[in-house]
Amino acid sequence: MPYSLSRLAMWIIAATLPLCFLPRLPEAKYDLLWIIIAVSLSSSRCRMLKEGAILILLFLWAISPARTLLQHVEFLTSRPQEAMVRIEQLQPGRVKLRILSIADRQIFPPIYATVSFPQHEQPLCAGQLWQMKLRLRAVHARLNEGSFDSQRYAIANSTPLTGKILSLQPVGTGCNWRQQVIRSSQQRYGELPWQAMITALAFGERGDVSREMNQLLRETGTAHLMAISGMHISLAASLGWLIARGIQIALPAHRIGYRFPLLFSLLVAMAYTWLSGGNPPAARAMLALGVWSVLRLRGKCCSSWQVWRVCIGCILLFDPLSVLSESLWLSAMAVAGLLFWYHWFPLSRRFVGKKRWLVVQLLHLQLGMFLLLMPLQMLIFHGISLSALVANLWAIPVITLLTVPLILCATVTNMIPSVSELLWWMADRTLELVFIPLRALPAGWVTVNSKILWLSLLAWMAVVVWRFCWWRSSPVTALSLCLSLLLWRMNVKVPDWRLDMLDVGHGLAVVISRHNSAIIYDTGNRWDGGDAATSQILPWLKWQGMDVEQIILSHDHLDHSGGLESLLKVFPQAALRSDTGRSGHLPCHKGVGWQWQSLNFQVLWPLKREAQSGNNQSCVIAVSDGKWRVLLTGDIEAPAELKMVSIYRDRLRADILQVPHHGSGTSSSPPLLRAVAGRVALASAARYSAWKLPAERVIRRYAENQYRWYDTAVNGQISVQFFNDYWMVSGLREQILPRWYHQWFGVPRYSR
Repeated sequence: MPYSLSRLAMWIIAATLPLCFLPRLPEAKYDLLWIIIAVSLSSSRCRMLKEGAILILLFLWAISPARTLLQHVEFLTSRPQEAMVRIEQLQPGRVKLRILSIADRQIFPPIYATVSFPQHEQPLCAGQLWQMKLRLRAVHARLNEGSFDSQRYAIANSTPLTGKILSLQPVGTGCNWRQQVIRSSQQRYGELPWQAMITALAFGERGDVSREMNQLLRETGTAHLMAISGMHISLAASLGWLIARGIQIALPAHRIGYRFPLLFSLLVAMAYTWLSGGNPPAARAMLALGVWSVLRLRGKCCSSWQVWRVCIGCILLFDPLSVLSESLWLSAMAVAGLLFWYHWFPLSRRFVGKKRWLVVQLLHLQLGMFLLLMPLQMLIFHGISLSALVANLWAIPVITLLTVPLILCATVTNMIPSVSELLWWMADRTLELVFIPLRALPAGWVTVNSKILWLSLLAWMAVVVWRFCWWRSSPVTALSLCLSLLLWRMNVKVPDWRLDMLDVGHGLAVVISRHNSAIIYDTGNRWDGGDAATSQILPWLKWQGMDVEQIILSHDHLDHSGGLESLLKVFPQAALRSDTGRSGHLPCHKGVGWQWQSLNFQVLWPLKREAQSGNNQSCVIAVSDGKWRVLLTGDIEAPAELKMVSIYRDRLRADILQVPHHGSGTSSSPPLLRAVAGRVALASAARYSAWKLPAERVIRRYAENQYRWYDTAVNGQISVQFFNDYWMVSGLREQILPRWYHQWFGVPRYSR
């Protein structure tokens, strides 16, 4: 082989990384041209050009599954489909399906959909085959800075579809073996106090874990212990290796070798991966373990870093889209961090290999993980757990040495009820042992914002400075590195003030901010189990590091006031303003005005306080800094618009207009658009709107009046930044964070 495995793995990683930041996937019509270029480069005598040819071919390989996935999505969402499906997982209120074929056309690579399941006399379980007529649609996540990127998550896990079942007919009603094992096991431990955690650790099913428990795991930094991933698969393999070594004790010396324990450990790890449902983290860990085992069996001598590169390269070769998975990044960086930490900061020989120094060894390990994973954790989770250092010091040994081995043994002995029940009970008691001290720990979760995220790099800088003793030999160099970070942040141009229309689906939430303080105009929708404030507005405010001083409700409809209670829990000091008749609210009708952060707020509508608070009683506000002007209109409709035009005439002029009533055909009348004479129209709308908003004729009407149209369904979060002599509009999907997996995929919207 002209190139080593390690070098090939490095090229695979480099060729796959562009999937993380490409704004668009290259078009397939240029593939032949790229292949010709690669073939031409490969015939060169220059080594770098040959390597460039390999990179081009690997890049084409990496983007191929992404294109295929999007093509499948477009095909499956174009019309209702007759499909053969298999139930993969039962979720609260929904079912995860694998689409096997459409009209006898096999679907590969695998693609999954989550659908709501109608009432049916046939009990559901994983493994069943059904013939269904499905109306599917592409996942289209609400996209705001600081919130969970569910669209990227869906693509990374090949689950880009949701929908509903139009008709269904069972084909194979039998449950798969894994589901039978789960049911049989739950009969043994289903009444135990920690049965939800046992199910998560044994089978990777976390649907029964309560919200409070998930919050505790997050705050203590121990959530990784309750999700079957690389650590658990490695632990299962280690247990298998120990069992095999125990068997070898009874064998003659010439029968004892390293291959049997290695192969047996792989079998145990594969069994645990199968029990976990083959979830992506477990499957990736199993693949990496398999690669390492092959290297051992072939007698390849590789350094730790070479093994790391080969394992990551093989994962990305077989599943390029896993590069979008946050769990892969966390696992890969955790292993790399361990290698880095133990190579650069090994423990003194005094503490190595001695049981009495176990606590010191664990503390050394946790300190390394805490420092080296800090930037990545802050970037992904927008915070970090300070109590994780202590929590993992206790939880990891108990879960690793007691809980997981007991669970595996209980599963194996499930056919012996008395033994299995005892082992399940013991596993339950070890979980109690884990969570008693975790509950006693103070809340250690610290939320970070985008302005101080760069400070997390100081942890890495401190490690480097300490390792090279720059603090002693080159203090000026160390100080220069710190100053370079500070100067980089100081060089970022900050707007005088800004307006952000957040993507909250069907509803409205506009944030006007200046100097880390904000006024919120409407609070989004509310639904069973959540609201827009909790899922979108509050994460955005925390990420921006803003404090809310005032909340304005345009009117009392749920899609505009649904998140109010959640906001008030976090910002109880915020002043409330509306014309809804609620007690404690400041007035919001014609003649009311105030100044905030040198911005002028003037209420133009309604004319007076009215008994009802409907669309046409929306609180219309003009916001101005003396140079630029914004008009916030809530949900007013044509009658109110025409009356406003008759009263104010030219005084309605504004640079930016919030599109009334989400772009409904009953609003945005031509006289209003001419009176405002704005340059940009911002609409808050959902892609899958039950009311089919915004209306196509309304979009055309704005274009005819020379407005640039933006809406949250297409653009995600829309940000307007105002500077001294200009202002600019940016959409999160196109300008702020343009990524191919954030774009609109599936069938076009009815109005486009």
